[in-house]
Amino acid sequence: MPDLDFALRLSAPESTLAVGGLVLLMLGAFLGEKSARLISILSVAVLVAATAVTVTGPLGMAFNGAYVADPLAVYGKALIFLSSAVAIVLGDGWMRRAKIARFEYPVLIVLASAGMGMMASSGDLISLYVGIELHSLALYVLAAYHRDDLKASEAGLKYFVLGALSSGLLLYGASLIYGFTGSMRFDEIAAYAAANESTGLIFGLVFLICGLAFKVSAAPFHMWTPDVYEGAPTPVVALFATAPKVAAMVLIARTLEGAFGGSHDQWAQVLILISLISFAVGAFGGLVQKDLQRLLAYSSIANIGYALLGIAAGTTAGVQAMLVFMTLYVIDQFGFFAILLSLSRGGKPIRRIADLAGLRKDKPVTAIALTVLSLSVLGMPPLAGFWAKFYVFGAAAEAGYWMVGAAGLVASVVAGFYYLRIIKLMWFDPTPEGMGPMDASPIEARTIAWASAAFSFPLVIVAIGWIDHFAGIAATGFGAG
Repeated sequence: MPDLDFALRLSAPESTLAVGGLVLLMLGAFLGEKSARLISILSVAVLVAATAVTVTGPLGMAFNGAYVADPLAVYGKALIFLSSAVAIVLGDGWMRRAKIARFEYPVLIVLASAGMGMMASSGDLISLYVGIELHSLALYVLAAYHRDDLKASEAGLKYFVLGALSSGLLLYGASLIYGFTGSMRFDEIAAYAAANESTGLIFGLVFLICGLAFKVSAAPFHMWTPDVYEGAPTPVVALFATAPKVAAMVLIARTLEGAFGGSHDQWAQVLILISLISFAVGAFGGLVQKDLQRLLAYSSIANIGYALLGIAAGTTAGVQAMLVFMTLYVIDQFGFFAILLSLSRGGKPIRRIADLAGLRKDKPVTAIALTVLSLSVLGMPPLAGFWAKFYVFGAAAEAGYWMVGAAGLVASVVAGFYYLRIIKLMWFDPTPEGMGPMDASPIEARTIAWASAAFSFPLVIVAIGWIDHFAGIAATGFGAG
């Protein structure tokens, strides 16, 4: 009984989200569709409460090693839950303006967050899979949330079908790993891998990495990303671009470093290859895009390639660099999507890159914010994106992968074209003839956009030290639950 009590206290963040999500679901069912705003507010409160429980709760292992609460999990879950809360705030107003507001939207995000928290705390292959599927099932529904929109329905279907394929790859890899090691637990798998050289185990690891790479949109497993980003509702895409990617990156670090730390030379080659392909696909694929959300899809593919370099380094500094990168990346992404949600003409959202022409005249402050965010993602010093890339490229160079880091720098230069094109359109091109004035920006989207831009510069100069400090604690305390 004491062991069960400790396990329940350890898993309190996920329990809070699961129970809270079910209660909110029942509340919404009884109150009807008019309760959407109330459920959104309560969902944000549940996510904030789960964050508080996470950072103040005990550390340790539970459920026979299937659940791990260590500093890495605490850092990852705090970032995941807060990102999910911001996605709800962004989506609430947009859904009401689009007349598709329903209470299921925030409830699905809460339930997905429970799965993402499980991913960050996975200690064996079963909890890994349960966490992935719990959050994926909610995301499939969210992708097709605007059910009267053909593109949204197509996005949900593509995401579901390709997600099932990735789950098959992941399960096949997990079955091979279990078959050769005789265990599901990461620590026991690590002990077996350290004492035995097994080609079959490496094959299982490769399939496992392929399944996980799908979850972070890493090339060549990115095929779902552009279409889903283009078709899904913009607030949903803002969620896809942030919290699930943090969860998957923490899970990849935990799986590879925790279960296969002794096989670093084997899996590092796979991660480096995936990173290089992601650089190329993200940089060159984005050059021909005309839709802003598709452009952000290719940008995310390239950025995930950069983040994977930190894990490929196989060092504590590499995990720390990945956490710093993902934190700064999430803030920049929310800024971009908040700006997209704040821009519309005649009630129609701005989606084409060309429609940003002349933005400096209609919304000069928003133009400044988008300029700062574009330069940040480009990696211009001393903005947030520069520090993110500085950390991951530095970790890769220290581990001996400086050529891969150099390839990442070249990809950043290529990707700079489409960010600079956005800046050029806003500041130097005239507003197209026949285009009416911009609509008033919603306060929540405008506030988040300006706050993200202000963080990217100049607040990041002060904040980077704190982020580095906490990311260092998380990376150093990895496995020390």
